[in-house]
Amino acid sequence: MFSPPKRESSLGELPMESWMSLLPSLLWDTPLSQLAIPGSHNAITYCLDMNDRSPVDLTQPDLLQKLDKFMKPLIRPFVYKWAITQEVGIKQQLDSGVRYCDLRIAHRPNDTSTDLYFYHGVYTALTAVLLEIRQWMDAHPREVLILSFSHFLGLSPELHTLLISTIRSVFASKLCPKTEVLTLRNLWARGLSVIVSYEHVLSCSSADLWPHIPYWWANKCRAEELIQEFESRKQSGRPGGFFVTGMNLTEDLKYICTHPTESLKDLVVSTYPPLLSWVQQQSPGCGGGSLNIIAGDFVTESGFVPTVVSLNEKTAETLLMTALQ
Repeated sequence: MFSPPKRESSLGELPMESWMSLLPSLLWDTPLSQLAIPGSHNAITYCLDMNDRSPVDLTQPDLLQKLDKFMKPLIRPFVYKWAITQEVGIKQQLDSGVRYCDLRIAHRPNDTSTDLYFYHGVYTALTAVLLEIRQWMDAHPREVLILSFSHFLGLSPELHTLLISTIRSVFASKLCPKTEVLTLRNLWARGLSVIVSYEHVLSCSSADLWPHIPYWWANKCRAEELIQEFESRKQSGRPGGFFVTGMNLTEDLKYICTHPTESLKDLVVSTYPPLLSWVQQQSPGCGGGSLNIIAGDFVTESGFVPTVVSLNEKTAETLLMTALQ
């Protein structure tokens, strides 16, 4: 019986630190919005402020804020267990192949300084992380990174201006203007490698700030419910341009209370097998049911990143078949 030749290697077997630069040339002219790109949900929660004097953020339920204020030694450990969505630093995430970072920005209440923070439950300082990303990008000039700044909390117009100025100062000539064609070949030729999405009206009048990237958030804590929600959304077609499918499960108070010894990581790791099995069945591209950026928690676990990168083989095979016709 005839057996087709075995594929030499999978794109998921590429060195993830430089997977974009190692993609086959067939994909260099494919719009980035039609590639499968692994992303990090709430990327900067690995270094949340452990100082008890730091408050929980204002998006948390009133009851939690009050309990944290008066019962901090008891409540704060639970906050950390469910607020941390990434365990490794931003450099390690980028080394692992992440090319989209979900960055949520806040100004702490009652803070008279202009300091800004990443947040998710509690806070962590901002500028040092951006500089670390810039250093990594300098060492990997052919990798392209999408930074999504969103969920702004407590920022005045002046603080938005300060944040945008900081972004421009840190990334400078690497920032990709909105007029550019977003393919690897074009960005490499122009020395551009950072795409900044900014969820604010200021992006409309800024040449180097891209509009907010839609994020499919299912708000479910069970894998099968998450998959069902995404399948339902796919029936309506994918958004134009970039968009994110958020593989992040959302625990509710009932789940936390019935699993007092567990953490968000326990929930995520236990559900990755069925979720990644579903991901393997998906395809990138421009079709109605296609996916683009796939973001997850604890991105170095369970082969999440290679699973997403491997989806680009489907696009490469389609392009090859078309070229051979």
